[in-house]
Amino acid sequence: MANDPKYAPVCGIYCGSCELLGPQCRGCGYVEGKPFWTAQMEVKVCPLHDCCRNSRRLEHCGLCADFPCPVFLEMRDPAMSDEEARKALEARQAGLRRRKRIGTQRWLAEVAGGEKG
Repeated sequence: MANDPKYAPVCGIYCGSCELLGPQCRGCGYVEGKPFWTAQMEVKVCPLHDCCRNSRRLEHCGLCADFPCPVFLEMRDPAMSDEEARKALEARQAGLRRRKRIGTQRWLAEVAGGEKG
């Protein structure tokens, strides 16, 4: 489960560490970019997933020549303060750069508490 590539969405968040994983959300890869919050935001699919996977056919945003783009930079959890959102954005960017460098399987092992390197 921890190394499940469907828990490695385009945005750089690891689904396996999300408190909403389970009955409320199965993970972005399993719902094809349509997590629970899309209904709340009145969109059919996550804009990042739609751009990255559906339009550009990339595994994750870190592989995009336009990374970080305005869509990536503007996506945020509305429940977060500006400071929390800034820190989360920085962490997602760093994670996606690392994922690009070492590959998704190794990144998954790291973020799930496995190997370091």
